[in-house]
Amino acid sequence: MFRPRIIPILTLKGKGLVKTIRFDKRRARYIGDPINAVHIFNDFESDEMIFLDITATLENRCISSDLVRSIGEEAYMPFAVGGGITKIEQIHNLISAGAEKVVINTSCIKSPGLISEASRQFGNQSIVAAIDVKKNLSGKYKIFINDGSKQVDIDIERHVRALEKMGAGELFINSIDRDGTMSGYDLELVKYIAEKVKIPVIACGGAGKLSDFSDVTKQAKASAAAAGSMFVYHGSRNAVLINYPDKNELLQILEAIQ
Repeated sequence: MFRPRIIPILTLKGKGLVKTIRFDKRRARYIGDPINAVHIFNDFESDEMIFLDITATLENRCISSDLVRSIGEEAYMPFAVGGGITKIEQIHNLISAGAEKVVINTSCIKSPGLISEASRQFGNQSIVAAIDVKKNLSGKYKIFINDGSKQVDIDIERHVRALEKMGAGELFINSIDRDGTMSGYDLELVKYIAEKVKIPVIACGGAGKLSDFSDVTKQAKASAAAAGSMFVYHGSRNAVLINYPDKNELLQILEAIQ
């Protein structure tokens, strides 16, 4: 039976883990050491992990391959990394350091040939195309790049179809409006995109309870559900406590989507 992959999203600022709300980096909350988080998710046997350096693009650099190597030496599960990737050489270095996949966002628009070449060299299973989306004042979905700081006037349907054609193996859809709110995924957004492509779609932004995972899979047709705040916070006061669904909770998700 199909069960969606449940993926912790760990966002980096410098060498530390942080958590934002609606991509506001000025108020990013420090969560802890990334390697310590890896050890904990190892114990929880999480499906996979995604590490995203949220300031790399704005600082004109790539996520650190040294950090990725440190993660790779400790992680028992597959993991993807992203942040500031602009060149084939960087992808080679990150995969050589231990990452199974790379997540590419801004360069999907600024250098679309990178997706095609990366897919050809490393296989489309290693290439995740990310799209950050936010509603404008008129309620229309708009794509943002540069760590969510710049809106681009590109049609979403045309963009996702192009990414699939170029060789992206998965799409990572992140709702800026829902980031860090734990108010539930933007099901309308995820479903709209999932119905336009044949490749897997990873939903991100808004997970706050177990039923959100089954909802985004069953109602919005996502293949995987990613979450940040839900896996690093606990309780009404959002105390920092890294967690992950146990086997019984994963079974609940499975039963809910059947």
